[in-house]
Amino acid sequence: MGVRRDSAVGEQRTDGGKETAKATKRAAPAKRVTAEKGAVKKSAEKKPTPTKKTAPVKKTAAAAKKTAPAKKAASAEQTPLAKRTAPAKKPPVAPKKATAAVKGVTPAKTVTAKPVREESRTALVRRARRIDRELAEVYPYAHPELDFENPFQLVVATVLSAQTTDLRVNQTTPALFAKYPTPEDLAAADPEEVEEILRPTGFFRAKTKSVIGLSKALAEDFGGEVPGRLEDLVRLPGVGRKTAFVVLGNAFGRPGITVDTHFQRLVRRWRWTAETDPDKIEAAVGALFPKSDWTDLSHHVIWHGRRICHARKPACGACPIAPLCPAYGEGETDPEKAKKLLKYEKGGLPGQRLKPPRSYLDAGGKPAPPLGAG
Repeated sequence: MGVRRDSAVGEQRTDGGKETAKATKRAAPAKRVTAEKGAVKKSAEKKPTPTKKTAPVKKTAAAAKKTAPAKKAASAEQTPLAKRTAPAKKPPVAPKKATAAVKGVTPAKTVTAKPVREESRTALVRRARRIDRELAEVYPYAHPELDFENPFQLVVATVLSAQTTDLRVNQTTPALFAKYPTPEDLAAADPEEVEEILRPTGFFRAKTKSVIGLSKALAEDFGGEVPGRLEDLVRLPGVGRKTAFVVLGNAFGRPGITVDTHFQRLVRRWRWTAETDPDKIEAAVGALFPKSDWTDLSHHVIWHGRRICHARKPACGACPIAPLCPAYGEGETDPEKAKKLLKYEKGGLPGQRLKPPRSYLDAGGKPAPPLGAG
C-alpha cells in the first residue's frame, strides 16, 4: 500500500516503510534561497530606530592576529625588493671647500672629493704629492717647533721632547742652556740639579741620564761637536732615527723624514701606507717623494696633525685637504663646530716656540709664553 504526498517545494514518497530523499535534497537549496530572500526583504522594509545606534562590528583579537600576517605578507609581495631593502648609508663626502685660512696665507685650492678605492701606485704618488703641495700653501712658515740656536741645543731639546709637548720643552730649555751652554758643561753637571730643571718635561730622571750621557759622548768622541752623519748620531744615548733626522734636516740641511706620532697617524689616515713600524713607515713614505722634499714634508704633516687633524677628534669641516682625504668624516664635519677644534695659530692661540721665525709671526702666529707666565 503506498502513500503519495505532493507539496509546492518538493515531493516525498513512501512505499512499504521506505523513504526516498532525492526530492528533499533537490528542494533544500530552494528553501534556503527563499528564506534568505525573505530575510533581506524584511530587513530592507524595517528602518532603524533613530534613538538606537548600531555598534560597529569589533574584530576579535584572534581574528586580528590571523588577518594581520596576511596583510603584511600581501604588502611585502606587492612591494618591490629595492623598496623593502634599507638603503646603505652613504659615506660622508668632503666639501669642495674646507679651508681654515690663516691671515696673509693663500687658501688651499679646491678639488672634487673622490673616494679612494683600489688606488694604483701612480695614483697614490700623485695624490700624496698633491696633499703635500696643498699643505705647503697652508703652512708656508712650517718650521721645527723646538727652540734652538745650534745643533747641540737641538739634539738635547729633541731628546727631551719624548712623551711631552714641544711647548713644554721650549719653556724648560732656556734655564738648562743658560746654566749648561756646551756639551762639556752638561757632561760635568750634577744629575740632581739637572733633574730639578727637567722635572716639568716628565720622565725627568731618564731624560737627565740621556742628556748627560750624550753630552759626555759628544765631548769625548766628537770633540764637543754634534756629528752630521746618521750612523754617528744614533750612537749617542737617547738618540734614535727620529731624533737623528730632526737634527740632520734642521741643523745640517740634510733631508730626512721625522716619523713622530702625528706623522704616523696622518699617513695611515691618508692611506699612504698601512705600516705601523716607524722604520717601515719612513721607507714607504720616502718612496713616494723626492728625497729633497723629505724635511719639509715632515713639517707639513706634523703641523697639520697638531693643528687640524687631531688624534681623537679631527676638524674635518675645517680641513683644507678634505677632498683628498679618504678618512674624511672621522671627525667633526660641521664647519662652525670644526673651527672650534683648531689649535695654535689656526685657532688664534699662541704657538709652541718662545722665539718663532719671523715668517711665522708675519702669518699671524703668536709666540708661546715662558714657563710660569699667566
